[in-house]
Amino acid sequence: MSSPPTHAPFTTAAQDSAADPSGIEIRSIDWIPTAERHGRVRHLGALWFVGNINLTAMATGVAALSIGTSLMWTLVATVLGSLFGTFFMAFHSAQGPHLGLPQLVQSRAQFGYLGAALSVWVFALVNYLAFNAADAILSGDAVHILFGIDDSLGYLFSASVAAVIALFGYRWIHRLSRWLTWPMAATMCVLTLSVVAGEELPPAFFEFGVFDTAAFMTVFVMVTGFQLGWAPYVSDYSRYLPAQTTTRSAFWWTYAPSALSAIWVFAIGAVSSSVAPDATPVAAFEQLADGLADGLGRVVVATLLVGLLAVMAINQYGGMMAIISIRDSFLPVRPTRRIRAVCIGIMFVLVWGIAQFVGVDRFNSFYGNVLIFLTYLFTPWTAINLVDYFFVRRGTYAITELFNPRGMYGRWGWRGNLSYLFCAAVMVPFMVTVPFTGFAARALGGTDYSVFVGLPVAGLTYLLLCRSIDLTEERRVAAEESLIGPAR
Repeated sequence: MSSPPTHAPFTTAAQDSAADPSGIEIRSIDWIPTAERHGRVRHLGALWFVGNINLTAMATGVAALSIGTSLMWTLVATVLGSLFGTFFMAFHSAQGPHLGLPQLVQSRAQFGYLGAALSVWVFALVNYLAFNAADAILSGDAVHILFGIDDSLGYLFSASVAAVIALFGYRWIHRLSRWLTWPMAATMCVLTLSVVAGEELPPAFFEFGVFDTAAFMTVFVMVTGFQLGWAPYVSDYSRYLPAQTTTRSAFWWTYAPSALSAIWVFAIGAVSSSVAPDATPVAAFEQLADGLADGLGRVVVATLLVGLLAVMAINQYGGMMAIISIRDSFLPVRPTRRIRAVCIGIMFVLVWGIAQFVGVDRFNSFYGNVLIFLTYLFTPWTAINLVDYFFVRRGTYAITELFNPRGMYGRWGWRGNLSYLFCAAVMVPFMVTVPFTGFAARALGGTDYSVFVGLPVAGLTYLLLCRSIDLTEERRVAAEESLIGPAR
């Protein structure tokens, strides 16, 4: 393998390691050289299993049940939505070991050096802020329930812990996930036993009732959106794996654990909301566990709070990467601990402000809308990115050119941007939101089919426009650079 590109944002030889003696990660949006690759592909399993076992993910089930369909139809929609959304998210994860890049830097090949910054990265930052705000609200409520501390102070405590984990970075995020795997699994078993052994749910709750297509599809879109929300940064947590890691292994070690934990957590969240429909999500989880044994609810809430701290760190880390990426698109950035710390601090302040504005009382409405709108934002992007990687360029990219503002991928990737805009325009008539319902959705009884329209439209449009790309020249440049091998 050749040396790193000189005009890409790489650390100097003196800093050329994944972490300094303190254990703090140095790299951020730069390429990970072969010598620094480490870990095993099964480590992805722990990360994505634990990533869904927390208060915010469980609140997704609460928000899903609030849509208005029966508990059983809600559970069916969450299962299908989880399997569907995770499918695309896991294929993004498989790009990380091969390219050694953050997910969003690779999207410069589709959207251009500046185009990615002004479209994809801005949307990704909204994603991080929205999920972090949800995390902040629930962490504050959990700390309040456990220790009687004011919600806002509870968030400051939780976010501070998460910020430290995010600052230490990739290696410690993975390590923490492995430590938490069995405690989180045990907590989910306790909650499942609480459901099975509890007497709070009357038999009527387990009847399917009348099938409401519109409500069912809204739940499906929400759950799909939760899993697609990982897509813009899922490969950030596989980019240090050895380059010989296969697409198949990275896909399955992401897909199976993430889909399983999502289904499990969403289902428990929906059931707990049935038990305590007027309670906040955290209070509902506490009440469910207390039904099995007095005092058990506080233990469960405390464990889920620890899981939430881990996912808050993941979101702060991803938000930091997005901010650095946007900055780098306008003025090259040198990856240092200082810029990572500054960007984590920016995330900290922005999220705190959003959380204070929303508050725990409006959480369900806020979070439900977040999931739906993020689905709309990332459906075109995920289709374009995956089609480019697997069908157009087939994993062959010139790393140097992705960091070159005047490189062969261009400043504005007109094919990706045009495909995105066209797909968004086609999706609008099929959208169903609180302020707006498209004419096609109204004609279909208020049912949201936008995801099923958007994915093929974006993917096929981009594939058609890419017929004019000179792939032979691109492959020649990539071969001369020889920083990555063929996709496996």
